[in-house]
Amino acid sequence: MDQAFEKLPAHELVYRSIREMILFGELAPGQSVTIQGLVSVLGAGMTPVREAIRRLTAEGALELFGNRRVHVPTLTLPQIDELYFARQALEPRLACLAAERITPSDIMQLDLIDQSLNAAIERGDVRAYLEQNHRFHFTLYQRSEAKILLSICNALWLRAGPSLRVVCGKFGTYNLPDMHEEALAALRAGDPEAVARAIEGDLLQGGEQIRLSLGQGAV
Repeated sequence: MDQAFEKLPAHELVYRSIREMILFGELAPGQSVTIQGLVSVLGAGMTPVREAIRRLTAEGALELFGNRRVHVPTLTLPQIDELYFARQALEPRLACLAAERITPSDIMQLDLIDQSLNAAIERGDVRAYLEQNHRFHFTLYQRSEAKILLSICNALWLRAGPSLRVVCGKFGTYNLPDMHEEALAALRAGDPEAVARAIEGDLLQGGEQIRLSLGQGAV
């Protein structure tokens, strides 16, 4: 944990911790957990945990029940379609903008992240795959400097991320969506439109995997 992270207020640290639990599969869709359970797991106070839950509920990432329990919503096929419609409209644009500002050191960093992602796939490490996949996309998107679009993108990933965890649970880490090598090749070639197409293809593959999983039960 770096010093900047350590200096964050307690409620923000707790919010980010629970957010990562949702994004990276520690809280699966439909899995119920008590507020006291989160307090114990995080070693945090009740007040910052409640504040984090309030924020995440407002963002649609959690649902709160009267018996002091929360869970990640289970998405329906129409909801998946909505999320991927929005992501396919937004993320290729972010990728294109990022490609116009990318530096050689940025590309080197993305390549290292993709190597870590491939290693996670090889050893079947679902948590590491989800972390590195998220890291690859947002390391790229942040170079766009499009703060409004990035904020929307973060919210969409928080809603869609848990469903990818379900796909990993059903099918493992092999054959997961990954057109990162195509995106990297386009970045090296200085072709923003090709970068956008690679990201669009990555999203299309991911959406199809989730829809296939949904055919075997809601995610």
